[in-house]
Amino acid sequence: MPLFFQHQLSNATQLAIWKIEEPELFFAAKVPLQNSITHPHKRLQHLAGRYLLQHLAADFPYHEMLIATTRKPFLPNEQYHFSISHCANYAAAIVSNSERVGIDIELPTPRVLKIAPKFLHNSEQEWVALQHHSEVLLTTLLWNAKEAIYKWWGRGEVDFAAMIIIEPFMLQTSGSMVARFIKDEACVELQLQYHCFQEVCTTWVKTDVLHLFT
Repeated sequence: MPLFFQHQLSNATQLAIWKIEEPELFFAAKVPLQNSITHPHKRLQHLAGRYLLQHLAADFPYHEMLIATTRKPFLPNEQYHFSISHCANYAAAIVSNSERVGIDIELPTPRVLKIAPKFLHNSEQEWVALQHHSEVLLTTLLWNAKEAIYKWWGRGEVDFAAMIIIEPFMLQTSGSMVARFIKDEACVELQLQYHCFQEVCTTWVKTDVLHLFT
């Protein structure tokens, strides 16, 4: 059972990462495939993410899960708030019965630097440019954080560069960062946590506030 990482964040919220080493049948026998995915590895990632939901909440109601127009999966009665992410051979999930949540997992590679101008604010680009020895890892974490916030928000229409701005932080194996989420002239400050493993990085956000904007 390759449970790679698990963390109890609060009485209401926990997250886990699964390293995928099993065949598809292992997951398919336990959780349903919600939509038609033809690519074998993407289907395996999809199933592993949903398997983690069951691992974190044994009574997770898969049959009630819907997909929003933003492609975010959700439960209409909000019995659980949850978020799923996957990359390479890893799947991550966070589940809460009371907090709004978002999670992302990424494999740091130099390719992230090519797309960085599309999602980094000017102030973030200036800060990252000074981090010569950790530019790839730091840029990956910033993408990580913005993806987690996007999933936390769940309503789409987010310009990563203009609407999510991460404050400078000290890069460590694990730690926290502060982001400003700007929407419709309102600004919400969010606290995120991150953890860097040997191969992957994950970042998550949770908040007690369920409805921030009307």
